[in-house]
Amino acid sequence: MHASTIPLPDLVEIPSGEFHMGAGEDDKFATMLELPRHRVCISHPFALGKFPVTFAEWDAYVEACPGAWSPPDYGMGRDALPVGSVSWEDVQTYLAWLREATGMPFRLPTEAEWEYACRAGTTTTFYTGDDLSTQQANYWYSENGMKIGPGCALPVGAFPANAFGLHDMHGNICELVADTWHDGYAGLPADGSAFTDSASRLVVTRGGSWDYAARLLRAAFRDWVERSRRFDNIGFRLALSIDLTLDAL
Repeated sequence: MHASTIPLPDLVEIPSGEFHMGAGEDDKFATMLELPRHRVCISHPFALGKFPVTFAEWDAYVEACPGAWSPPDYGMGRDALPVGSVSWEDVQTYLAWLREATGMPFRLPTEAEWEYACRAGTTTTFYTGDDLSTQQANYWYSENGMKIGPGCALPVGAFPANAFGLHDMHGNICELVADTWHDGYAGLPADGSAFTDSASRLVVTRGGSWDYAARLLRAAFRDWVERSRRFDNIGFRLALSIDLTLDAL
C-alpha cells in the first residue's frame, strides 16, 4: 500500500505547558495508584490523534501486511469504531509499519502526555467538571450499578471534544500508552517522558471504556494490562513528536 493511500489519523497539536498529574484532594474515588499528585512539565508541543485509532485504519494495515493480526469486532461493527482486541505488542508492530510507510515517527503517547492532553487545562475530576453524563461520554454503569449507557463501543467522535479538540478521552475505549506500569508516581519522571522497565510485562491503560462506570473514566484513573493480552475494550491513540511540522502530513 502506497503511503498516499494509507488512512492517517486526524492530529491535534497539543501545546507545551505544566500541569498537576494525579488525583486531586476532592476526588472521592482517588487511590494510592494515582498519587502523589505532582507537577509535570511538558516542555515541547506534540501531536495527538483527535480520535482513537479506528478499525478502518487498522484494517488498512492488515490489508498491507499479510499475516498481521486482524482483531475481531464481536458483532459491534468496524469502520469508524475504535479498534479493540489489540495488545501493546500488536500496537508496536502497527507503529513500526506506519513509521516505515509514512516516514513519520508515530508512537504511543506517554502516560503524562495523555493525562495532560485529557485535562486540557482543567483540574477537575473530568475535563467536563466533577461529573460526567452519558451525553458527554460513552460508559455503561451509573455509580449505583444501573446500566445507563449503550453497552457497546460507538463511532469515534460521537461525543463533544475537550478544550484541546480531542474526542473520546473519557470512555468509549481504554487507551494503551507508552509507559510500563508503576504503582503510583513516586520516583517517576516529571518531564513528561515515559517510565519504562523492560523486565516488566505490565503496561498502562488510560481513559476507561464503554463497559465501565463513570468513576473509572476519571482523568487521573489508571490501570494496567499485560503487554501481550488482547481485550475488546482496549485500543490506542497515536502520538507524534512535532519538531517536524504537521504540514508534513
